[in-house]
Amino acid sequence: MLADLTSGDEARAEAAAGRLAGLGAAALPDLTALLASAEADRRWWALRTLAQIPAVDTGVFVRALVDTSAEVRQAAALALVQNPRESAAPDLVRALQDPDALAATLAAKALVKLGSASVPALIDAAGNGPQGRRIHALQALAEIRDPRAIPVMMRVMEEGSAALQYWAEEGLQRLGLNMVYIKPG
Repeated sequence: MLADLTSGDEARAEAAAGRLAGLGAAALPDLTALLASAEADRRWWALRTLAQIPAVDTGVFVRALVDTSAEVRQAAALALVQNPRESAAPDLVRALQDPDALAATLAAKALVKLGSASVPALIDAAGNGPQGRRIHALQALAEIRDPRAIPVMMRVMEEGSAALQYWAEEGLQRLGLNMVYIKPG
């Protein structure tokens, strides 16, 4: 099955991923060993398969969030969307600034899946740091709809960035606060 998984043939690899995942914990040693491969495709298929095994330690996916391959980072973030774990929140917040847009978007989706548990970290990320991370954080906060995010959304409304303002306004609207905000003079 490992030969099929790493064959380069998509259909064979997908079938092997399902069969290996069905083995559960028995497949973990071989799949974990594939994560050390120099070939990104092998690491990707290992993560793809591990994501289907419920007992997998989240650390496997968290460590892959900083892989040299964008596709592997995408697979790791997607695995955390499918298997959200609160312990991964800080690493997912860091992944919001991934240079690969899809990896960053998937990290945001994983944080949304965590819901209110990720809100404090998202509020911090939305309030400061690189703009790309802030945009993804505000987008996630808008989807989560947690009132704790209102103050940071209000502060962002005063900034000059149209993208940041868009997601802050979207978040406020989703919270039912779709009114005009005027700062008293």
